[in-house]
Amino acid sequence: MIISTNMSERLTSAASDAWAWWAETHNEKDEWARGILTVSSLALLVIWYTWSTLHSKSRKPHNLRYPPGPRGLPLVGHLPFLDPQLHTYFANLATTYGPIYKLNLGSKLTVVVTSSSLAKEILRDHDVTFANHDVPSVARVAYGGSDVLWSQYGPEWRMLRRVCVREMLNNASLDAVYALRKREVKRMVNDIHRRTGELVNLREEMFLTIQNVITSMAWGGGGGDEERIARLGTEFREVVGEIIELLGKPNVSDFFPSLSRFDLQGLVRDMKVLFLRFDQVFDAIIEERLRSMEGGGGGGAECKDFLKTLLQLKDEGEAGKVVFTMKHLKALLLDMVMGGTDTTANALEWAMAELMNKPETMTKAQEELDVVVGKNCKVEESHLPKLQYLQAVVKEVLRLRPGVPLMVPHCPTISCNIGGYLIPKGAKVFLNTWAIHRDPSIWDNPLDFNPERFLNKTTYDYTGNDFNYLPFGSGRRICAGIPMAERMLMYGLATLLHLFDWELPKGSKLDLEEKFGIVLKKATPLIVSPTPRSPNAISLYF
Repeated sequence: MIISTNMSERLTSAASDAWAWWAETHNEKDEWARGILTVSSLALLVIWYTWSTLHSKSRKPHNLRYPPGPRGLPLVGHLPFLDPQLHTYFANLATTYGPIYKLNLGSKLTVVVTSSSLAKEILRDHDVTFANHDVPSVARVAYGGSDVLWSQYGPEWRMLRRVCVREMLNNASLDAVYALRKREVKRMVNDIHRRTGELVNLREEMFLTIQNVITSMAWGGGGGDEERIARLGTEFREVVGEIIELLGKPNVSDFFPSLSRFDLQGLVRDMKVLFLRFDQVFDAIIEERLRSMEGGGGGGAECKDFLKTLLQLKDEGEAGKVVFTMKHLKALLLDMVMGGTDTTANALEWAMAELMNKPETMTKAQEELDVVVGKNCKVEESHLPKLQYLQAVVKEVLRLRPGVPLMVPHCPTISCNIGGYLIPKGAKVFLNTWAIHRDPSIWDNPLDFNPERFLNKTTYDYTGNDFNYLPFGSGRRICAGIPMAERMLMYGLATLLHLFDWELPKGSKLDLEEKFGIVLKKATPLIVSPTPRSPNAISLYF
């Protein structure tokens, strides 16, 4: 997983957690054991470092060299020098070492690419070689990697991808759960309207709304004990939040894979405990749905949520050549909740922040909504394809503030030549889309928020075919949830702009600073005050 924010603080915390027991031993026997372990560990590290250095040199082809890069320290490499704002730190290193360079993060060779032409080499020319991701130790606990994000490229991954695209995230399936999205957007509108003239934390509001939208599409189609399902849904969201937090913690095992068997920080142990809880909650939700289906409930078209779709697929036995199991079902739904919530909610917050920073742009978007939707009407998803300017706004937000600025790191299955340099098998490869999206050789005034740049630019879409613009990645591992993300972004933003005017608290200044993490966040939450634009339009949501 991408290294999270507050790197130095988290590494310090991680180290202190890993060795907390060290300070808790007092008797002489423990002191003696501790001394032996310290000396042994240091000796093993020195032996391993010497061997791995000589071994890597002996195996490197003579006709290729590694990319350039900064020198690190023995054993730890460049780890002590990392900046918490990793995306900007990597972009700055590129000005010294070029569009492709290497660093050693612990024992792991890491390669950073900041060029669209080199991104094309990786994601198109060598797509199969880079079709795997570098899997964090704790992620392997998540159903053994039996999900779309972390599973190895092969028959199982192809089956999971096919299920995602054909059964869950195609237009027909998304249309079938439109009523569930409308229900959650209605709740959001009611909540914001109740706080007219008050201050609203838009980050919290967007996160809760998107999480509710996704879990509603996952299993909110009705059937079973709805009160119990609501309670289970709340617990599910709490556990998922803890899982995301754990995935964001730097793990010694990921920097020194040879130490992973020892789980020095106990993160794998903690993840196993969390997943036991998660499994129990998920099993209870599935049990309620199965009971409802056996009793003939949940038969309406709008009730066929993703859980029902996947349960029916499981009952059919096979999906291609690989059996679709209950473990796969849980993994896919977890992927959808974890992968879609933070990214979409943060994109909405960034969109509102950028629009408030350019009031004339917000006015243009609202004027378009008034024409296409009507001032006293309700925003529907059928309006979205006609909102050309709003589409340009969303594209510009995803250019300037890409949700995953370094993408999920790729891992080549064989050594290969990229840009004339050797990229060894097993390296961790970051593609800095944040830097590519701000490259002045590609974009005019790249730091300016300017939606007009996307009007009539048909090549800049979400398919990943233009390597100057990769908000959702490209190649075999391109995000499977693009259709869902695009609908939720457009629908949520259109509703917020159509129904309300927005103001900052008096005397406050808009902060557009970034905070690096698994997802690129605003450094400070967007706090705003809503005012209804049309009472008649608002009344349609009650």
